[in-house]
Amino acid sequence: MKLWSDSFTDGGKIPETFGFGKYHPEKHSVFSDNKNPHLAWSDLPPRTRSLVLICHDSDVPSVFDDAEQEGKIVSASLPRIDSYHWVLVDLSPDIQSITAGEFSDGVIKGGKNGPEAPLGTRQGINDYGEGYVDDPEMAGDYFGYDGPYPPWNDEKIHHYHFTLYATDLDRCPVEGIFTATDVLEAIEGHVLETASLTGTYQIYPDAE
Repeated sequence: MKLWSDSFTDGGKIPETFGFGKYHPEKHSVFSDNKNPHLAWSDLPPRTRSLVLICHDSDVPSVFDDAEQEGKIVSASLPRIDSYHWVLVDLSPDIQSITAGEFSDGVIKGGKNGPEAPLGTRQGINDYGEGYVDDPEMAGDYFGYDGPYPPWNDEKIHHYHFTLYATDLDRCPVEGIFTATDVLEAIEGHVLETASLTGTYQIYPDAE
């Protein structure tokens, strides 16, 4: 089972057009194009009945006290946690790719609608809603893909992992509003094979 992208190489930098935010020399950061990247796959297991796609950032600061604060830096040594950027279920095995911008094209304040999505799929909510709970303009349920937007003063480069799960399920057994955690629990014992692709992203120019 193989997974690749024409938008970035495995282990390479994700272009700004696929980010939720990007570097700005005066404002530190601004919204970006927020397009989902192109993804394609092949060599699915013979018994595959549906696919699940999940993207997560493994380098989110465990503490946000210094994040985006003038004169401060989020240390690379700070412990890191996961944050989910996309959870997509019910992809037919007959589908072999996702086009860049097909599921997300621009920042939608308050989040995109869901769970119904293109290609007969459903999308869960990502973790952006948690970050905007106290922001009246941005608060909402963020369905589908929302791209990288690490703190503009984070000295650690972030890694974004796109993982495709081939399952023996006709339909993922989750309903209503669901999260990546809900999906991972629901498909446990039904995953035939996985494939992953990782890209990096930074806003702080000197991140390492």
